[in-house]
Amino acid sequence: MALLAAFGESPFLHVHIAFLRFLNQFVYIKHDVGQMVVGIFRSQPKKDRNGRTLCEEYMLSSSARDLISNMGKKCLLDAENWSREGNFGDKNAPQAVFNALDNMLKDSLERLQKMRKSITLVKADLAEYTCKFNYIEYTAIIRMLCLEGKLGAAFWLRSKMLQKGFLPDVFTHNHLVNRLCKMGLMEKADWLIKQMSELGPSPNCATYNTFIKGYCLTNNLDKALHLFSTMTCAGIQPNKVTCNILVHALCGKGLLKEAKILFEKILDDGGGEAKPDLVTSTIFMDYHFKNGAMIKALSLWDELHQKNGKVDVVAYNVIIHGLCMNQKMNLAYGYACEMLKKGLLPDVFTYNTLISALSKEGKIDDACYLLGVMFKMGIMPDHISYNIMMKGLCLKGYAARAKQLLQFMLDHIMLPKPLLWNLLIDCYGRCGDLSNAFFMKDQMLAFGVRPNVFTYNVLINAQVKIGNFYDAYSLKEDMVLNGVCPDLVTYNLLIGAACNLGNLSFPLLLLDEMLKMRYEPDLITYTELIRGYCMRGSIKEAEELFARIQKSGLLIDHVPVQILFNKYCKLEEPVMAFNFYQDWLANKRYCHLH
Repeated sequence: MALLAAFGESPFLHVHIAFLRFLNQFVYIKHDVGQMVVGIFRSQPKKDRNGRTLCEEYMLSSSARDLISNMGKKCLLDAENWSREGNFGDKNAPQAVFNALDNMLKDSLERLQKMRKSITLVKADLAEYTCKFNYIEYTAIIRMLCLEGKLGAAFWLRSKMLQKGFLPDVFTHNHLVNRLCKMGLMEKADWLIKQMSELGPSPNCATYNTFIKGYCLTNNLDKALHLFSTMTCAGIQPNKVTCNILVHALCGKGLLKEAKILFEKILDDGGGEAKPDLVTSTIFMDYHFKNGAMIKALSLWDELHQKNGKVDVVAYNVIIHGLCMNQKMNLAYGYACEMLKKGLLPDVFTYNTLISALSKEGKIDDACYLLGVMFKMGIMPDHISYNIMMKGLCLKGYAARAKQLLQFMLDHIMLPKPLLWNLLIDCYGRCGDLSNAFFMKDQMLAFGVRPNVFTYNVLINAQVKIGNFYDAYSLKEDMVLNGVCPDLVTYNLLIGAACNLGNLSFPLLLLDEMLKMRYEPDLITYTELIRGYCMRGSIKEAEELFARIQKSGLLIDHVPVQILFNKYCKLEEPVMAFNFYQDWLANKRYCHLH
């Protein structure tokens, strides 16, 4: 209505009035811009401090510049001329205004459309990037969970990916198969591989190699060979890794001939010359050493040197270990020196092999020296190294040096396992030093290592040796209070100690308790009871117990026979002793025949 007042009524304006009302129902900004332009036309231009009109000042703003670009320079100049000259009654003036408003509306709609397209493209790019990032992140998490042994979480995440339409790649699936095989879940691994064949991704040679190795680790060589035979049917050619896995498994079963045939078959099918590589030669060499064929192993080593020339640390470890097994320490030292000359540094396995061989020969000082060399070479001993040294020291009765070694581990923030504590406690017990034995047990608890049944059995044995039966029995009660269940060895030690007291009521009570714990008496149990009966002079009960041993099917050694034979001799019954011995020999021959 303000525009009509400014330009006056005319028949020409009726059409434009209807059009303006239609536009005002949908686009409110057009009405506001129209008000602004009419206001400029109706009033005389007012100037500011700088001498510019309000229209000019408005056009210098960012919004006005935007309007200028949309309306066009020609329309703006015409509007300025009309406002200055006062030609508001000109018929062309309203048409120019509506043209300007139409251009502004079109430009706004075009900009809005471009903005929507840009937003849609950005959303699509972001969605694609997010999907790709999530896929990489999820597959990496699945592989990490498999390495940590968290299979439940790994399969849950895999199912979530499948629900979202993402299929993990074959590398990720191989991690799942590998962890399943290491845990012995072969049926689950078989299900996963079948699902891979049906849904994807297709299994590759690494998948089959992992599956075959899993069967070999679970001692199921037949299924491993069957799986090997189905690889070619699935369009997958076995490689040298497949060959080495199966050769190692066959050699472990003593099937050397079959291993060589399989090796030649795989290489012939692969189009290569049947020439063993370093890994295969090392496997055959290790097999020869373990079976005492040292000459064959050394000839294979020479052949490997002539054909390949390059030998790694693993191959040297195999030959050093084989020579130590055959008690050829001088040759083993020679190959260890050869390693160093070739620039190959011995690893922890090399040192453990040499230390173990020295400890078995009783050369504890040399073994300790070699342990010190490990530190100087920057190779940290592992738990196997300390186990070997602790066993050697304790077997020699060097309790003080063994204690120093254990303290050295504690000082270097390496918590010894219960086996090492038990070895030291046993060493003190055999030496009769019970105070230090119990002190080491208290040290175990102080460092958070829980004593096990072997710990208590060692202490009970030490008490029994010095005749402290009641102290030994109290240790059994202490076991139960600490949540450690006594085993057959515990009861045998206590029954033997109770028989030494000459009172058979207590050993029989222990026997009943043992039976209630569902432990079957063994030869030691019966032997201790026979000895107890013979000490009391109850020869009839001892004979009945010996007859029970024969009926039980246990392999009888000479100990219970010697106890009864000596008892007959003490009773001056040589005929009974002779007949008893003859019956035992006849029964022994019968058992051997059957």
